[in-house]
Amino acid sequence: MSLTNKQKQFLKAKAHELKPVILLGGNGLTEGVMAEVDLALEHHELIKVKVPSIDREEKLAVMDAIVREAKAEKVQVIGHILVLYRAAKDKKLQLPRG
Repeated sequence: MSLTNKQKQFLKAKAHELKPVILLGGNGLTEGVMAEVDLALEHHELIKVKVPSIDREEKLAVMDAIVREAKAEKVQVIGHILVLYRAAKDKKLQLPRG
């Protein structure tokens, strides 16, 4: 599934008021963190994940791994915040047509 620009703009507007629901700690990306990301996406569809890291390359690699493992769409990255979207079985958000 690939999001169109119109859909990304819609999701960015919805995500603006959200707070990060997943905060990566000192252990980094673990199976437990990925389980929480999966659960949060199933429940909310649109979430923010905070990935604190000193190294830019490491931060981008972790974010890419989260997107890949969660089978989600990367909507936006602002600093250390990653915005993810994945449609749930019972949809909560109605995306505009492409």
